[in-house]
Amino acid sequence: MLPCACQKPKDLGYCYELWTYALWQSHVRKHCLAANHPSVLERSRSKLHRILTQGEVRPHKIRYYVERRDPELERKRMEVLHVYKDVEIVHAGLLEGTLKEPSTVTISYDEKPGIQALATTAPDRPPAPNRYPSPWRDGEYKRLGTVSLLAGLDLHTGRVTEIVSDRHASADFIALLGRLDAEYPAQAKIGVLLDNHSAHISKETQGYLGLHPQRFEFVFTPRHGSWLNIVETMFSKMTRTMLRGIRVASKQELIDRIHLYFMEINADPVIFRWKYKMDDPAIG
Repeated sequence: MLPCACQKPKDLGYCYELWTYALWQSHVRKHCLAANHPSVLERSRSKLHRILTQGEVRPHKIRYYVERRDPELERKRMEVLHVYKDVEIVHAGLLEGTLKEPSTVTISYDEKPGIQALATTAPDRPPAPNRYPSPWRDGEYKRLGTVSLLAGLDLHTGRVTEIVSDRHASADFIALLGRLDAEYPAQAKIGVLLDNHSAHISKETQGYLGLHPQRFEFVFTPRHGSWLNIVETMFSKMTRTMLRGIRVASKQELIDRIHLYFMEINADPVIFRWKYKMDDPAIG
């Protein structure tokens, strides 16, 4: 029984991608006599469930993993962790008073594309005691377009520099670099931790960097390894809080509220710290 549960239903002639308990029970009962397991014919679904549980097989669920597609994953991962270790050392120096300001400012950068501007089709109903325990909203909505957020998180202060655009092309990335260049002292190097998006290595971007020699230093995360970039944590928090259930009257309102979100963050910033595998002796 377990061998068939470890196969996809579609490989056994069904239209399903995953097993359901009902489908698996039906399949087992149809084939148990031919497989010389007549006792299975009368077993209940709960007993069949127990068989799967004992075998630690869950054919009705999918767990996702990330394939290691970058042959240099380990080297690049160590480079990223070294960046976080350097930031940790700088933090310690600032707290101890042995360092007045870092010689390199470290920015964790990424884009969040496709943020939808959705409008309601009828007014929301606010909560009302003994009547509506939570907000009520009409199930239909109107699509007003999408925007892309480009954001750089300062790993030393927790402050965010952001641009909201209709896209995230080279020109938008260069505009963000220009903002970073204007915000930090001219003598400081700006280290940028970022992924391998084409806009980050384009001719336009390389041309801009050539006009600002020794100003920026890029450290790239491994391909399909953006989870190593700590700014993703900030994006996740933004999705679960400010963007959760958001409705706007126009795309410009969405842009304004995103900027307001980061104004509120920068008024009381939180410093994000990376902890995962930071005790690895290789990065000490």
